[in-house]
Amino acid sequence: MIYCLYIAVSLGLIILQVTLIPLLPFSDKIYDLLIPYVLYLGLFRPAWKTLPIIILLGLVMDNLSGGPFGLFTSIYVWLFLGAIWMRTFMHASNMFLLPFVVACGVLLENVVFIGMVTIFEPDFRFPEDALRIATIQVLSALGTSPIFLIFYNYTHNRWDSWTFKRSREAGR
Repeated sequence: MIYCLYIAVSLGLIILQVTLIPLLPFSDKIYDLLIPYVLYLGLFRPAWKTLPIIILLGLVMDNLSGGPFGLFTSIYVWLFLGAIWMRTFMHASNMFLLPFVVACGVLLENVVFIGMVTIFEPDFRFPEDALRIATIQVLSALGTSPIFLIFYNYTHNRWDSWTFKRSREAGR
């Protein structure tokens, strides 16, 4: 049952990111909204239940992005594995540190994107506004990621209590 929630949230974020955000005039300055979700799943959910969702999420984004195949999948898997590693020494419910974790994830994604472009494009020239846009994305991740993380936590807790209640009622 939990996979239904994971898939619904993932598809909702993909639809938001692919259809609505490009309509905004400042869409190039909005970070990848799936990064907070990937990090949330890595920090707060069992890895064996969420790794297939992360891979599926990456494959869908790879198909929709038009970039090199495997780029989003590898970024999401590495962010997910990094989040699992971080929960061994970081108190995951510390809402002060979590925005910095998401901002680091956004920065890592930008570095990987620029690295991939430099590998595949021999005549690549670093855009003048790339540093400014990456800075805006990191700062906006610092500001908005707590909202997303609180929403994910609330949604998953409600889902867990609802399924627990249903399983207890079915057992009577």
